[in-house]
Amino acid sequence: MATDFQQKERLPEITDRIVETYHELDRIHHLGHCPLPSQDAVIEAAQELKELIFPGYRRRQNLHMGNVVYHVGNIVDSLHDILTTQIGRALRHQYVQTHGADCEKLPSIDFEAEGQKKTMLFLETIPEIRRALSTDVQAALDGDPAASCADEIIFCYPGLEAITIYRIAHELYELDVPIIPRMLSEWAHSQTGIDIHPGATIGHSFFIDHGTGVVIGETCEIAEHVKIYQGVTLGAVSFPKDSEGRIIREQKRHPTIEKGVVIYANATILGGDTIIGQDAVIGASVSLMKSVVPNTIVTIEKPSLRFREAS
Repeated sequence: MATDFQQKERLPEITDRIVETYHELDRIHHLGHCPLPSQDAVIEAAQELKELIFPGYRRRQNLHMGNVVYHVGNIVDSLHDILTTQIGRALRHQYVQTHGADCEKLPSIDFEAEGQKKTMLFLETIPEIRRALSTDVQAALDGDPAASCADEIIFCYPGLEAITIYRIAHELYELDVPIIPRMLSEWAHSQTGIDIHPGATIGHSFFIDHGTGVVIGETCEIAEHVKIYQGVTLGAVSFPKDSEGRIIREQKRHPTIEKGVVIYANATILGGDTIIGQDAVIGASVSLMKSVVPNTIVTIEKPSLRFREAS
């Protein structure tokens, strides 16, 4: 490489200018002795959790009932340590943000001990997460004629990948773990193109076919045996604000989808008061901001097509 060393003499000046912005723009740095959760560690925990949920499909193969207990024990021990540290950091960060405290002068709260308590509660949910995901795999097998077997779905379907991370993140969200559930869901979003907020409530036997562009908001409620296609948005109409113009949080903003509903590609359903009744079918590209009674098919009128000879 032909390097002009005279040009490199400018690097200290560039460095100083970058660091100067850290004083100006403290909103977008986190400098100090109280580290945030590590994105790499959180993703590693997600990968380890997928190894527990779907053993034999991912990192370690040649597993059988004679050796799986040792394999699972090692992963659970590793997850305990990773999550205890990361959840402890998240809890400390939340305390600093909520109380405006100096992270280096915190009261004698053992955040890591609190992190361990939440970690143990979370690890106890893994059997139920697996049971829910087993129904999601079956829903994909029942709902997609292109699926040849459960193995294909587990290996290949981005919808299942997104639902897997959602079910993990949702349990952490329910335990009031800060930040980490969103880190998980946005990592899955970046991997699959499917955006499921960990606060959403989703029943068993859930199937997302194809998946790209699906958005499911924080206060959305989805019952069991629901099927949605690519591009579906279950979103909010608007965000209510207080007298000072700040968004009012913790209100239901997203729709309720009842049992057995099918929502086809690119449909948009908005609003916290919107309820899609049991066994309704919402056609492709439909936009709804009002409720639909059970057993209703909603479609848009077919556009007229023009055919002409190509010149």
